[in-house]
Amino acid sequence: MRRQIREFVETDIKPRAETIDREGAFPRENLLALAEAGWNSVLIPEQWGGQGLDHVAFAIATEEIAKGCASTSLVYVMHVGAVQTIVLYGNDDQKERWLKPVRQGRIGTYSTSEKASGGHWWYNFSEAARDGEDYIINAEKSFTTSAGQADFYIFQTKSPGAQTPTDVSFFIVDGKLPGINAGVWDALGVRGNHSGPIKYDGVRIRPEDKLGLEGQGREILESGVSPVYLIGLGSTWLGVAEAALESAVDYVKAMVHRDFNKRLADYQVIRQQLAEVKVLIESLKPWQLSLAKQLDALQAQGRQQVELLLPLVEFKIHAAEVANKAAKAALDVTGGYGYKRGIFERLYRDARAGIAMGPSNNIAREWIGKALVGLPLELWYEGGD
Repeated sequence: MRRQIREFVETDIKPRAETIDREGAFPRENLLALAEAGWNSVLIPEQWGGQGLDHVAFAIATEEIAKGCASTSLVYVMHVGAVQTIVLYGNDDQKERWLKPVRQGRIGTYSTSEKASGGHWWYNFSEAARDGEDYIINAEKSFTTSAGQADFYIFQTKSPGAQTPTDVSFFIVDGKLPGINAGVWDALGVRGNHSGPIKYDGVRIRPEDKLGLEGQGREILESGVSPVYLIGLGSTWLGVAEAALESAVDYVKAMVHRDFNKRLADYQVIRQQLAEVKVLIESLKPWQLSLAKQLDALQAQGRQQVELLLPLVEFKIHAAEVANKAAKAALDVTGGYGYKRGIFERLYRDARAGIAMGPSNNIAREWIGKALVGLPLELWYEGGD
């Protein structure tokens, strides 16, 4: 399977990476190619038109896609996560309407974070209202991957009349509904993922597009949205790290200093920097597969995937930092050439996104540290959770 997706990425994803970055273009051609090959429906059961594969397949596919184009990989992660949330919490009617068209190229994504709560992307100030049986949503989401490009959004907000921060509901929002206005995405790296702001102004949602039960949002967030998102993020940054190392190795083996007829690869200091990155990458691979297998086991047993929240967060932290170290090392060993516009500086810019993407590494470390010493995480309540 890995060889299959790797060959696909080499021919259908990687050749467009520089153009996507340079122009800030949404990678629609890549996504359509993924749909045609069946990879965009990797976790969807066969009865709903998908491949019916597992989290291991998803993690490997994400890693390989990221080696070709980080922007495409992040869009892919949000898409697969959105459809997986419907797989886990949608009813048969929703699966018929929203999952079956995915194989034809429909794109989904998450829309959760709000500017007022910053990096606490799970906390919403917006609140849905009722109009008869319909819901009306008004919200400004700060970062929504595929904003203005997605066919549907898995949208998170407070339930109508919510009395507590944890009274949250999810909706499947058709991207063509009136009142949805996406802002501009112009960023340092991953310039094709269009993770810009998006405003929902009086958007009317039918009751049949409420995902799960009203008020079930915390469970959906913790056991539906977060697990596939986190294994996907970690796999993306693993792929970026591998791309940086592979490209740097190719360069130092080929680049010769003609004054002494020595390759860059003949210098010990160069080899040691690359070796350090190789060791870090190898530390991620068994961890990635172990977590993916554990997610499969929890799903098969009908258990809540929130059980793996902190291990997945740890994996995300480490993968993002390895990607940054790999990209920095690649830039260092390739010298002035690496500093020029091209794959090395692109990967350096792309990797930086991994540190900031929610939960940011600073916030995530605080979760882990609190858990270690027996303190509450304080996600929704001071002194609680």
